[in-house]
Amino acid sequence: MMNFLKKSKAILFEFWGKSEKSSDDEQSNDIDATRFVVLDTETTGFDYTNDRILCIGAIILQNGIIPIHDSFEVFIQQEHYDQASAQIHGILKECVIDRPTELEALQQFLEFLGDSVIIAHHTVFDITMINKALERNGLPKLKNKTLDTAVLYKKTLLVSNLLERKENYSLDELADKFDISKKDRHTAMGDAYITAIAFLKILNKLRNKKELNLKQLFK
Repeated sequence: MMNFLKKSKAILFEFWGKSEKSSDDEQSNDIDATRFVVLDTETTGFDYTNDRILCIGAIILQNGIIPIHDSFEVFIQQEHYDQASAQIHGILKECVIDRPTELEALQQFLEFLGDSVIIAHHTVFDITMINKALERNGLPKLKNKTLDTAVLYKKTLLVSNLLERKENYSLDELADKFDISKKDRHTAMGDAYITAIAFLKILNKLRNKKELNLKQLFK
């Protein structure tokens, strides 16, 4: 077990070392050439300290294409179980027999993620939950750049005193707005897919307004 931990942490620190060296100058400003990883987490609740990640789902988005065959999904061993949240995400304590530990799941996820730009809906929650898991395992926080579809969507809206803009837009609202199926809503992979489609729709709207490059998405 000790050898596995040493090997895992060596791999992860090599990943962060490469991430530290990446800069705006080195990263392509072409949106289509950029490798995005769209992710979602299902958790036992919303408490960053006491709740835990149950599942991470992630898909690649590059050049406007979502290669479903090259996706990532991991269910993590449950040390904490919350019956109320289980009614939402449907992940029961024993529904998946062979689950990796939190550290093993993090290793698998980071190998899939690489130095990609992360996209999520309400990114702060997912990233904070992952960073808390990394911290518990004695590992540094993620250094990847992030984009939030909840924030990007507001950039597509008209600015007018006659129109009321909400502070927050849910993933359900984006799915309804862009006519995206909600069949697998509240699963990590399902929500990641909805988020990816919503991001592509948002890009189309923003591109209709002006020329768009990667740096402008972060402004």
